[in-house]
Amino acid sequence: MAEELGTEPFVAAGHTIAQRLYELAYEIDLKQAEALWAGQERPASSRARLQATPPKAMSFGVPPLTVPLPPMILEGADGRWPASMTARLFDFGVVSLSLRVEAPAGPWDGFVGHCNAIALAADPDNPLWARAAGEVQRIFGPALRRPINWLIHEDYLLAVVTAFGENLTAASLQDRVDLARLLSGENARLSEGARADLLRARFSYFPNDLVALSWDRALIVEPRGDTDVADVLEVANAQLLEMRYYDELLDFELPRRYERVSSARGAAAWLSARRYARLAQQFTTLVAEVTELTEKVDNALQVTEDVYLARVYAAALDLFRVPRLNAAVDRKLAIIRDIYTALYDEASDSRSAVMEIAIVGLIVAEIVLALVRH
Repeated sequence: MAEELGTEPFVAAGHTIAQRLYELAYEIDLKQAEALWAGQERPASSRARLQATPPKAMSFGVPPLTVPLPPMILEGADGRWPASMTARLFDFGVVSLSLRVEAPAGPWDGFVGHCNAIALAADPDNPLWARAAGEVQRIFGPALRRPINWLIHEDYLLAVVTAFGENLTAASLQDRVDLARLLSGENARLSEGARADLLRARFSYFPNDLVALSWDRALIVEPRGDTDVADVLEVANAQLLEMRYYDELLDFELPRRYERVSSARGAAAWLSARRYARLAQQFTTLVAEVTELTEKVDNALQVTEDVYLARVYAAALDLFRVPRLNAAVDRKLAIIRDIYTALYDEASDSRSAVMEIAIVGLIVAEIVLALVRH
């Protein structure tokens, strides 16, 4: 490690990006959002695309809209830093706010300290995030379809190195520095077991690039300066947020649906059929909406040929536990479908019972009328 070898590398150029992602709406009309931004006489927006990856190898399903927000000064206990911010809007209702702070050139330990200081200053409780999210809602409000009032969020930190003071390979960097200290945010040295677990998601494509992922941080060493890995990680975080939202939504909705079913079953037979039908329609609508949005999320990034980015993307999804959340959402949707089927059957049975009673009543009425006539 750097402490042991005394050959700490020099970071010539790098920056830190603190991200916060919000669930703003059921979906966002990106074409309308572009028009709204253009009408504000602001700096030009852009549709995100991967810089160094051919579209046929990996591309966005629906390219998100990226807009620059006003620069600011980030203040923290360790200093004040000029910072730039961008907002990236995804069609499935998520906005990602990225706060970028340039790192001063210096030794590796200084770069790590800078990243930790930015992480503290850009703490999730910092009001700058709420202000930026509020500004996005104000500007793009008409493009938000069914805005969500309760904001759930995800946070992520990217430590990016674009140049060292020497020709440094990924292998030699890992021999000379303790990556676990950066990925964990801890100053004390971790145990070997903790380090091994933290460093299990590492990738290199060229000899001098490196990606190391953890649950809430990533190190990206990218001498070519492209942002493809950062973009892929942002999409993975957006998918995590969206799956979290629908998982929590279904947790909230299922007990309410059970209560409505119980209430319908307590109604008179001639009323229960109509109530069952109405509930079944509501269940169908919920399943259709969630299924449509989860398919959009699943197709947010389409991978065909770029094996390296595909590995980074798959590792990020697995690390963020997106497949587990996806499976949980599918299980809850299956429960709702089963309830819908049961409601449909009960509604049919109730209608049949009402029809039988009506027929019997008509027969009895005919008999009574016949007896009266005679």
